[in-house]
Amino acid sequence: METPTTPTDNNGVPGSESQPTKRRRKKSIVWEHFTIETVGAGCTRACCNQCKRSFAYITGSRMAGTSHLKRHISLGICPVSRQKNQMTPYTPGSKTDATDVPKRRYTRAHASFSFDQDRCSHEIAKMIIMHEYPLHIVEQQGFINFVRSLQPQFNMVTFNTIQDECVAIYHREKQSLLNLIIGSPGRISLTVDLWTSNQNLGYVFLTGHFVDSDWNSFSQILNVVMVPSPDSGDTFSQAILTCLSDWHVEGRLFTITLDQSLSNETIIGNLKGLLSVKNPHMLNSQLLIRNCYARVLGRLAQDILGALSEIIMKVRESVKFVKTSESHEEKFVQLKQQLQVPSTKKLSIDDRTKWDTTYHMLVSACEMREVFACLDTYDSDYKIIISLEEWSQVETLCTYVKYLFDAANVVAEPAYPTANVFFPIISQIQVELMQAAMSEDSFVSSLIRPLYERFDRYWENCCLVLAIAVIMDPRYKKQFVDFTFSKIYGENAETWIRLVDDGLHELFLEYMMRMLSLPETLMVEGNEDIIRSDPPEAAEASHEEAADGLSDFDIYLSDITGGQQMKSELEQYLEESILTPRAQDFDILGWWKEKTTKYPTLSKMASDVLSIPVSTVAPDSVFNTELKKMDSYRTSLGAANLEALICAKDWLRHGPFPQPEPQPLEVSNDMVKMEFLA
Repeated sequence: METPTTPTDNNGVPGSESQPTKRRRKKSIVWEHFTIETVGAGCTRACCNQCKRSFAYITGSRMAGTSHLKRHISLGICPVSRQKNQMTPYTPGSKTDATDVPKRRYTRAHASFSFDQDRCSHEIAKMIIMHEYPLHIVEQQGFINFVRSLQPQFNMVTFNTIQDECVAIYHREKQSLLNLIIGSPGRISLTVDLWTSNQNLGYVFLTGHFVDSDWNSFSQILNVVMVPSPDSGDTFSQAILTCLSDWHVEGRLFTITLDQSLSNETIIGNLKGLLSVKNPHMLNSQLLIRNCYARVLGRLAQDILGALSEIIMKVRESVKFVKTSESHEEKFVQLKQQLQVPSTKKLSIDDRTKWDTTYHMLVSACEMREVFACLDTYDSDYKIIISLEEWSQVETLCTYVKYLFDAANVVAEPAYPTANVFFPIISQIQVELMQAAMSEDSFVSSLIRPLYERFDRYWENCCLVLAIAVIMDPRYKKQFVDFTFSKIYGENAETWIRLVDDGLHELFLEYMMRMLSLPETLMVEGNEDIIRSDPPEAAEASHEEAADGLSDFDIYLSDITGGQQMKSELEQYLEESILTPRAQDFDILGWWKEKTTKYPTLSKMASDVLSIPVSTVAPDSVFNTELKKMDSYRTSLGAANLEALICAKDWLRHGPFPQPEPQPLEVSNDMVKMEFLA
């Protein structure tokens, strides 16, 4: 029979002959909740007084200690204690029952703790920034009581003090990011997004996208500018100019991406002017991307969902019928089991401000349409009738919304993707919509044709930039662009292929000119990027040879060697074999980092091109159906404080930023020119 005993010390074995008889009795607080039971020779266990569960304590010469017993009580693992604790209200300063949490005993580690008032204030400021708590939380009595219960020595800071600390964090992080941007060798691209407010004020979010000297990609909010007139064309130009000046990148702007809602002629004209200052007519102004990728997909999704709004409403009401009543849902599940419907998806009511939730609602409902079809016979309260044809139409709709959903998911991840990933995705949507628009099925063609016409305009606006980006991917290169254009344009593909080829060479030529700074001789024929330059020694030799009367021999040599000049970096890269297999987790920036010695100029171009952004919205807003709106609390902070809190949150989330090492000397003009010598 098991014999209850009482322990004699904190973690000790119950009294035995082998132990000193005069040992001072100690008692851990856990023994108020546990009883020791002997279950065999040399084996004792601790039994919880509440739930009667037993735990290992002593087996032979091994002692399990009491940590696991403390956790059983203090963490609420004991079901009886947890239930009592939930039923009994907590009264500060009073002992409730045996379920009180064991008190922590202070050790030497606690004795060595040094309280730091300034550090605590700093951590509170970081907490407010990172979690968007209101600044006046430090003056709310509940928060004050909470902090004092943790550390009575802390002197609670005031509103003004914590505001100053938040601004100080903003300035420190800004300087760190500024050092990183200044130390990055490439150009910077901007996205422009607009938030609204109930006061009819606009808030322009300017985000910088760039690759640093160690080939790490960054996408950071740079400025949040309050604008009194969101519809003014000059407003956005001024905001961008302020951003460029603020971050010392006036001469390094590469591309600007904005949303179609901001693309009136005045704004476009002003922004083209900004780009043309340093990039005159580069790529026929296509470095100004007029449409946000995520918003284009969102508008198409809303259009196609709106085309079947009446049917979708019936599906929504059917789902609500099931999900808003436990009895209805129980009957629905029973019927599903009887019909042996294999779907593993769960019904969910959509949020109309997030179009992806409507898509998920329709997909799950379609998989259980057999259950809905029989539900009226199983549950007399269900009165909604959805025909087989309507279910078929919803299923067809989901097929095409899935293309949009999968494409949008690419920019819904926290890490912003490089530009090379978008051409395959966007071109696939273009192909699918084009084929559907020409379908012999009248329902499909009428449903998709309006979407195709809208998407086609977006495709033509951005395909050149994205084609150049995918050519910079060694897994695809120019062959993939040629293949894709042949599918989309058929006999007219050559025109589009030539357009991309010309743009690619034009862009590379501009980078060559930057590397050479002031090229002395530059021949551009048919948009070739070969820079032909004869060194003085070659010119003198040519003159001497001509004087010896063998000029006809010189002409002969020129004819047979004229086509053997060293190819440019671009041509060498394009002629190399495509990288296989096409790994999905391919680190393209890492690949180009390894190729900087082989392609010193082309790698700089690849760095800038791959950092081109196509979407202006934050990952958590990709599926939004409405513009983001600034809440009343934030608008009350003032423009400077608002910018500080929003930017600091973004920087703290992605920081600390690496500080650049001193940059090596640029490749000299002579070294670059050597590549093009025969």
